[in-house]
Amino acid sequence: MSFLKEIERRRTFGIISHPDAGKTTLTEKLLLFGGAIQEAGAVKSNKIKKGATSDFMEIERQRGISVATSVLAFEYNNIKINILDTPGHKDFAEDTFRTLTAVDSVIVVIDVAKGVEEQTEKLVEVCRMRNIPMIVFINKMDREGKDAFDLLDEVEQKLGLKVTPLSFPIGMGYEFKGIYNIWEKNINLFSGDSRKDIEETIEISNLASSELDELVGADAANTLREEIELVEGIYPEFDKEAYQNGDLQPVFFGSALNNFGVRELLDCFVEIAPTPRPKQSDTRLVEPNEKKFTGFVFKIHANMDPNHRNRLAFVKIVSGEFKRNTPYLHVKHNKKLKFSSPNAFFAEKKEIVDISYPGDIVGLQDTGNFKIGDTLTEGEVLNYKGVPSFSPEHFRYINNADPLKSKQLAKGIDQLMDEGVAQLFTLELNGRKIIGTVGALQYEVIQYRLEHEYGAKCTYENLNVSKACWVEPEDSKNAEFKEFCQVKQRFLAKDKKGQLVFLADSLFSLQMTQQKYPSIKFHFTSEFN
Repeated sequence: MSFLKEIERRRTFGIISHPDAGKTTLTEKLLLFGGAIQEAGAVKSNKIKKGATSDFMEIERQRGISVATSVLAFEYNNIKINILDTPGHKDFAEDTFRTLTAVDSVIVVIDVAKGVEEQTEKLVEVCRMRNIPMIVFINKMDREGKDAFDLLDEVEQKLGLKVTPLSFPIGMGYEFKGIYNIWEKNINLFSGDSRKDIEETIEISNLASSELDELVGADAANTLREEIELVEGIYPEFDKEAYQNGDLQPVFFGSALNNFGVRELLDCFVEIAPTPRPKQSDTRLVEPNEKKFTGFVFKIHANMDPNHRNRLAFVKIVSGEFKRNTPYLHVKHNKKLKFSSPNAFFAEKKEIVDISYPGDIVGLQDTGNFKIGDTLTEGEVLNYKGVPSFSPEHFRYINNADPLKSKQLAKGIDQLMDEGVAQLFTLELNGRKIIGTVGALQYEVIQYRLEHEYGAKCTYENLNVSKACWVEPEDSKNAEFKEFCQVKQRFLAKDKKGQLVFLADSLFSLQMTQQKYPSIKFHFTSEFN
């Protein structure tokens, strides 16, 4: 198959939503249709002992939440699909924002009963800023929830989207009869039997036909006719170009847990979703069909296999072909590296791949060369931008609880910080280490992983800091900056890259400092490059 054909058959997307909206379950069901797994494990059900395939960290299994972004790939109708399943929990938002730099489109999952939640609003805003095409999937239709039209209104108002339904529910909750597929003009009847892997669909090209009444009953049939007439009257017709430019969002209804409405979503997605898109670097716009390879690291995961202390750097391929055992330039270190076993993913199963194409995600074994945001190329010097690190909102001192294990602790902290789980600051005054995170749950994850993956124990101590900002002096030799460094000595630290950070104990003191030292800039994000 030619290089251009390979690019055309790639679809790389992320699934985003609020926790518990059913994102991981939807991922599972997509894999089921792709034939990648034989039986999907629901995330919370105790009957099925098989946990969800995409949650492979012990802490995720215990909590029933996804903590790290997992990468899954499968083939469907000769289309190669790469899914990035992101954590929904807001304490891990940073990981999700970074993942969004590596996707070409997004599926937003919304819970029928809860509607649009704040976490979804934040993530959708990031997608809108980047004009990422979005498809909305309204999940859990077999439960009682909000009226379909109310939900569509809510999506439009709260998320600022312009929607057009491509499928529509027939009833809901106990009354849920099935789904009318507007995109393919057929009806899928709901049996309520989740053991059935794939439902039968019934072609109905004309809603006025009496066949509809026989299938779902006269009342439901009449309601559906009225609703579809309303849909056609209110919402714009689907336009592929508007969707791909991020100006129109198709909506599907279904129940991922019962495999329902998922096939419709997948069939339509494969047809309309964008192929790999060009990406802006610091020097030029890079097109996927260029012959020379370029890619960037958007995630690092330590200890995918606890028996081998290995780290995997996840690289999104932007252009050209990535070949095994070929030397590529690590732009930041200006050195050539080659990789003998690049991995493609299926949750914890990995396969070695000889050649990968734009849109694919490869995992590279890493001994500490990579940081998030690093660029690899075939020789050209360019850096991909836009993998930010956000100013943390929680701060704690980290202490060693076992003096004999200080080496393990140092190594563990070092690797987890490279992964982007949290940020490490070292106080200038006494060298004490401070961990800053976006959410409080991350402290538990760090403590758990330090103990189980590195054999090191740590304790935390509270610290009165409300904001960390990166300090950029106009001139590091001028008197104003020197005075700032003396006066604020107790509040200064260095981040992992050695950049100076000011830890303000309150927003008021930050504003006072900004007024007192006008020549110094204070930043709330640090670009990761």
